[in-house]
Amino acid sequence: MTHMDVLQTTPATALAVFLDSAAQHHKLSTYRGVLTPEGLDAPEVEIAALATGAAVHDLGWQRRVSVRGEDRFRWLSGMVTNMVTDLAVNAGAWNLVLNAQGRIQGDLVVWREDDRIELEIATDQYERLLKHLEHFIIMDDVELAPLNGEAAGEAGPEAVLGLTGPQAGEVLERLSLPTLADPMTCTRVEWNGVDIRLVRGYGALVPHYELWVPEAMLGKLWKYMLTAGAIPVGCAAVEAFRIAEGIPLYGVDMVERDLPHETSQTRALHFSKGCYLGQEIVERIRSRGNVHRHLRQLEIEGPIPHSGTDLTLDGAPAGQITSAAEVSVGTGNRVFALAMVRAEAETRNVPLSYEAGSSAGTARILDGRPKLS
Repeated sequence: MTHMDVLQTTPATALAVFLDSAAQHHKLSTYRGVLTPEGLDAPEVEIAALATGAAVHDLGWQRRVSVRGEDRFRWLSGMVTNMVTDLAVNAGAWNLVLNAQGRIQGDLVVWREDDRIELEIATDQYERLLKHLEHFIIMDDVELAPLNGEAAGEAGPEAVLGLTGPQAGEVLERLSLPTLADPMTCTRVEWNGVDIRLVRGYGALVPHYELWVPEAMLGKLWKYMLTAGAIPVGCAAVEAFRIAEGIPLYGVDMVERDLPHETSQTRALHFSKGCYLGQEIVERIRSRGNVHRHLRQLEIEGPIPHSGTDLTLDGAPAGQITSAAEVSVGTGNRVFALAMVRAEAETRNVPLSYEAGSSAGTARILDGRPKLS
């Protein structure tokens, strides 16, 4: 299949369709299984909005699934790595999905509203994860039902925008919308006569919000958010900022061969929740010893390395870059990366080396999150 074939068969997000219908034509790129605007302003303006201001952007690759049936809590708890049965109302938890060998099959967020349980899954994982989960519905009273606006009481599909940055709360206040004090919480609120599902997701450096509305209201919400001071941002800046925050992406930084402990993402694991698929391997690794490599965030000095670039230490293999990006922030242009680093190289705590074409550079493992302002 050619690149043009992929573009023609990849669905465009509701935002991409709206902007095109409003004669705002932007280059579209495939990101997380959908076509979405690559950029909506100058790159440095977009990064500044994400890091120090407020950025409104597409999240149209997110899809929601309702988990229904009398056995839904028990069954889902047995399928994912984090808490389900004791999840607080209007709260969510990031989860990994494993196979019986403890290898990561994907990731998703579980949300609870009252007694309703929903999954939030990226489009590029959607069909594969649903097939994996449905395979384990055997004698259980469980149904996985894709949501298309039903949960909001509206006919037709829903759409979702992201609002990211330290000033996101100020934009919400100007729109007469509430802010949420804690990450991984959600609420519902009426806005301009429609029901909005407002979510505060996980953010390593700044607040991350999601606003779910009926698709017919997307254009109105987009315009109001711009008027309220949010800067429009495309997927290229969103991806670069993800790397600067050190948040891994499944299929890029975490893949099917990886074990949960290798990803260093303990926020996706709950060690006392009871049995789930792959738990025996997870517990065995935790109780008997460490793995031999870890996903780490790096800061780069030198050219931007491609995914798959080898890291070395004193000429010996030390790891591999999984993703990298340059961001322009108040402290200047900086290059961040995520990489699987071998334990023996990590313990040396010295810069690692890499080659990019005819050039070379060094990579330093970060101790804590970087300051971007």
